[in-house]
Amino acid sequence: MSEPFLRVPPFPGARGLPLCRTGTSTFPADEALTALVAHRVGGAFWAAPADLRPGCERVLVPDSAAQFAAMLQALPEPGVTIVLPPGMRAPTGFATLTKPFDPWHIAEQASEVWAGSNRELATIAALLGKPVRLFAADRARREQPDLIGDLTSLLGSQSYASPFDGTPWELLQTIEQLGAWRRLIESNRDLAAVYGVAQWKRVSVDPLLWDGTGPVRHARRVLPGLDAESRVLAWKSRTSPTTLAALAASGAAVAELEDGFIRSVGLGANCVPPLSVIADRSGVYFDPNGPSDLETMLECDELPAKWVERAKDLRTTLVQAGISKYGQGEVTTPIATSKQRRVLVTGQVEDDRSVLSGGANCTNLELIAKTRALEPDAWIVYKPHPDVEAGHRKGHVPDAEALRHANAIERKVPITTLIDQVDALHVITSLAGFEALLRGKDVTTHGQPFYASWGLTRDLGPKNRAATVAAALMNSSPQR
Repeated sequence: MSEPFLRVPPFPGARGLPLCRTGTSTFPADEALTALVAHRVGGAFWAAPADLRPGCERVLVPDSAAQFAAMLQALPEPGVTIVLPPGMRAPTGFATLTKPFDPWHIAEQASEVWAGSNRELATIAALLGKPVRLFAADRARREQPDLIGDLTSLLGSQSYASPFDGTPWELLQTIEQLGAWRRLIESNRDLAAVYGVAQWKRVSVDPLLWDGTGPVRHARRVLPGLDAESRVLAWKSRTSPTTLAALAASGAAVAELEDGFIRSVGLGANCVPPLSVIADRSGVYFDPNGPSDLETMLECDELPAKWVERAKDLRTTLVQAGISKYGQGEVTTPIATSKQRRVLVTGQVEDDRSVLSGGANCTNLELIAKTRALEPDAWIVYKPHPDVEAGHRKGHVPDAEALRHANAIERKVPITTLIDQVDALHVITSLAGFEALLRGKDVTTHGQPFYASWGLTRDLGPKNRAATVAAALMNSSPQR
């Protein structure tokens, strides 16, 4: 195998560090081989699945026309699929594979694999328990190949490291990461097109939306052929109403794309690309008037114990490193120490979809006034939203108006530093409320953010009566 058996998929614009390094490693061999099969990683696992023609389940992987001829001479019966090497012309009448393909998908369908020096497919077939026959330059090898033993030795002759920062990894950790990438890539396979992603965002968004088959299919207009069987992904606030209406008319299912909860160091309004995105196939997390993948997961799914343990470590990392959605700001003088209860009020973009859908018509000025009414003796600090401060979005509150209710306005201190210094937060739907919950703070919601109504916050926003009625009266079977 000319390339490492375990390698990073060629994501668009990938600039990661090598996964395999010179050195050696020790690992539980049986556990590692089982993990490879469970995650179906190794080789070009990211490529598109291809199907063998019925009756052609024996797969030949010759190195040359001469070796192919030797394979044909050894065949007990006709009916094969040939994986053609570069430069070799397809013989007449044979099923052929010329485009990149997922070797695991092919190996699972194969009844047997014959291969020359290119053993990647043969190795995967052996992992799956399929018969394998290896050929030398022009003849079959007589001895039975020990491909599993060869792979185990190969894996032990390398060391492994994180492609993100070079941190040493164990082999099993490496396999798990490759498995996560496979799941990500496969989850994008049903997307016919992507709408609303600006060019400057694509440097970081495209690797997250890549399906392994070619460039991400960005579009501005409705593509021909979209119908009720199609699914597209749209950043709705950045997609024209005309295009959204045309997509709805086509019958295509429209999944939503939005910034992730850990976004960037810097603002989207300043064209800083997001480091994470949310793709939601059933709605969007900030709209309380309909379902979302996040809500369904919280209500219905029993999270794996491994996820819960990782979440504990992640929470610790986020809190200790002071990481927030935008991760920006500069540390200045802390809030004056006082025996008063200290309360932070976070401003928001008033025409943001989160506020429009779940904000209960509450403005930033009303939020400050309501907080003072509820916290008459508190020291209240108001932090305007950075996009509003930059002059990009709606929601500005004149300082004089804010200071009628708040004791101070803080613009420079990072949100996580402020959260650490206060006793409580008041928010409309701001993600700062969720970040405060991670840090054990009291949170009062005046709208309907996704983290409200789970017993973690004091909720003053309206209840979603339609959803309550649907859950109580429509999500049950009639009694006979």
